[in-house]
Amino acid sequence: MTEKNILLICGGGASSGFMAQNIRKAAKKRNVELNVMARSESEVDEYLNEINALLIGPHLQYMEEDLKAKVKPYNIPAVVIPQTIYGLLDGNKGLDLILELLDEK
Repeated sequence: MTEKNILLICGGGASSGFMAQNIRKAAKKRNVELNVMARSESEVDEYLNEINALLIGPHLQYMEEDLKAKVKPYNIPAVVIPQTIYGLLDGNKGLDLILELLDEK
């Protein structure tokens, strides 16, 4: 698999930064080529031509439909990260979520 660019968004970027870091660590251990960037939801438009998947922080679930509509023309799959994964900052389960998402594309 060639390196994939994943955008992980949340409100401010702090908790998503830790989540992204843990996913990167898990990917490295499993030899998965992945670039995970954590950004604010206001920055999504800037990355539409660069990303392969969009992960949405659970606290932004109310924006899910709007965000999915925004990335659909670019064929970018998007999913809200379950609170059980996000709350624990579980990089391995976050990576599993990404891999499932990319398979569905």
